[in-house]
Amino acid sequence: MTRRYDERVAVDDVSFEIPEGEVVGYLGPNGAGKSTTVKMLTGILTPTSGLVEVGGRVPWRDRSANARSVGVVFGQRSQLWWDLPLIESLRLVGALYDVPAAHFTGSLRRMCDLLGLDDFLDTPVRQLSLGQRMRGDLAAAMLYDPPILYLDEPTVGLDVLAKQAVREFIVDTNRAGRTTVVLTTHDLADVEALCRRIILIDKGRVLYDGGIDALVTAYAPPRRLVVHLADDETRTFDIAGGASVPELIGRVAAENTIRDLSIEEPDLESVIKQIYAESTR
Repeated sequence: MTRRYDERVAVDDVSFEIPEGEVVGYLGPNGAGKSTTVKMLTGILTPTSGLVEVGGRVPWRDRSANARSVGVVFGQRSQLWWDLPLIESLRLVGALYDVPAAHFTGSLRRMCDLLGLDDFLDTPVRQLSLGQRMRGDLAAAMLYDPPILYLDEPTVGLDVLAKQAVREFIVDTNRAGRTTVVLTTHDLADVEALCRRIILIDKGRVLYDGGIDALVTAYAPPRRLVVHLADDETRTFDIAGGASVPELIGRVAAENTIRDLSIEEPDLESVIKQIYAESTR
């Protein structure tokens, strides 16, 4: 019996450049090629064609030097030692990356302050909550001060408070050391809180690369005026780009008794859904 194979291109002619200190959202649906891209950037995978450089290095040709210059957090898996207390995992990371003792102490103190690790440093990793483990993984990724941080779904499954702690850590890390951050996520609240630039990818190809504001301006549906009238009727009006909202409200009020009204602004999620729908068509 002869086996049959389907060959699929995971990443197809993707091209982008990220300056030092930028925080970029790398977005796409499941199977779009996000994690494959991150694995090539970290040197885990070797592309079949094309060129990748990270800090002047080709990741898969100089894996050791590249590994020392990047921190990586995969939300679905941990780099911590499951049966060891968190502090021992962090000490092992420090030893693996030859972090001097004084530098390790200072970095650990900074991570504890930023991520609130003190309460569970002595707890085995297997006993940590998901949010605690994620904070431990972030500490391990940044303990040796890499200039580049890759975050693959870092807030998946976290509660609101844990998500906020992760976002604040990313902001502080970026500001303090001009750390370049590449963030893949399905949580658009992460993107809106952290990123000025996003790269949209689908079926291995880049659909958009630019600022969030420009994306919303180019693709967003119109704003909507929702008016609740005294007779419990609700009327909806699309607001064109140059329309005067007070004038529109005045026209409606001249003919109706208004009980309440609101303006619905287009959000990033609806814009991205529209782009993916157009791409599928």
